[in-house]
Amino acid sequence: MSPLLHHHPPNNDSFTNIVSGFNWESSKKKGGWYNFLIKSIPEIAASGITHVWLPPPSHSASSEGYLPGRLYDLDASQYGTQDELKTLIKEFHSNGIQCVADIVINHRTAERQDSDGRWNIFEGGTPDDRLDWDHSCICIDDITKSGDTTTNSGGTGNPDTGADFNGAPDIDHLNTRVQRELSDWMNWLKTEIGFDGWRFDFAKGYSPDITKLYMRNTRPEFAVGEIWNPLSYGSDGKPNYDQDGHRRELTEWVKAVGGSATAFDFTTKGILQAALVEGELWRLKDSNGGPPGMIGLVPENAVTFVDNHDTGSTQKHWPFPSDKVMQRYVYILTHPGFPSIIYDHFFDWGLKEEISKLAMIRIKNGIRASSTVRILASDPDLYVAAIDDKIIAKIGPRYEAGHLVPTNFRIATCGNDYVV
Repeated sequence: MSPLLHHHPPNNDSFTNIVSGFNWESSKKKGGWYNFLIKSIPEIAASGITHVWLPPPSHSASSEGYLPGRLYDLDASQYGTQDELKTLIKEFHSNGIQCVADIVINHRTAERQDSDGRWNIFEGGTPDDRLDWDHSCICIDDITKSGDTTTNSGGTGNPDTGADFNGAPDIDHLNTRVQRELSDWMNWLKTEIGFDGWRFDFAKGYSPDITKLYMRNTRPEFAVGEIWNPLSYGSDGKPNYDQDGHRRELTEWVKAVGGSATAFDFTTKGILQAALVEGELWRLKDSNGGPPGMIGLVPENAVTFVDNHDTGSTQKHWPFPSDKVMQRYVYILTHPGFPSIIYDHFFDWGLKEEISKLAMIRIKNGIRASSTVRILASDPDLYVAAIDDKIIAKIGPRYEAGHLVPTNFRIATCGNDYVV
């Protein structure tokens, strides 16, 4: 265990493969996304997937769910109704798959304006006053921007404890009513709807102490935070070789949350993306001889990924090059950390068979989030690593690497510029 953290790692360390059960266009699906996704559960279960990350479930000002308003109103979701969601989760559970809810609580959209015309009167979506907030639950320094227009929502709460979100009022998470009622809502998502865990959206928008409080109050089986900060870049426009500061921001967040949550390993994504695009696979070994991302420090708290609905899908804010995607999956599905697969790659790109092979190889050989990596080569055109001395992964265009592989190892799968 890393000397940075002294804790019990997240549950299900042994065999955890995550798939995002939606993309940026899913809310537009005719007939409802929940009703569509339920048909894919047998394929997902047969591919060694243990967890599915589902979209934000509540009423929202945006169809995708990331501008939530009436949090208890699941029937107003563009993905389907509350009953359809419960049926979907029940079917996932019957196939041995846990369901992770996308928790968007940094900000909320108001139901109506106050007497001064400011949007700061919230409705929870129930007959009683749960989550029926006003300006006192908005951060006093909150600013909302729409195009060139900047507005003050009239918040009178505590100052924001994290980064500002310009698209909707930032909620005051130091307010004890906010803490209590959001905790109650998340526990309702567990007990009434059936969710097992959380994905904290825009988790840098509030203090990790706040996330720690919600973790303690709701006790999810699995949780992951989105802490997306830019890498450090050199004068040549490329990411610097040393990204230790970037990955330590992630590990410090996990430590501050209490060690029971994970974080998306944006460091590994950025480094591997640069390594494959530039033909600089030497980037995949840090100065200490280990993996250069978060998985090189606290792999048992890192969720590795190729893309998600923000970086890839149809938004493409930071997409992984399409011709390098399978090499990336070779890396995350053979290496430590909790690997996460994006829906688009699994179903829409025709990569399900190749990804499933890698997922089953991971399970068959008992590769875990905390597995060890021994890097055998990290040259510009060749990367070879042994994981737990059970799997050897080769990435890169150089064909000859036989001298690095013991004679008792056999090829399990292979493809364009990769062999496992």
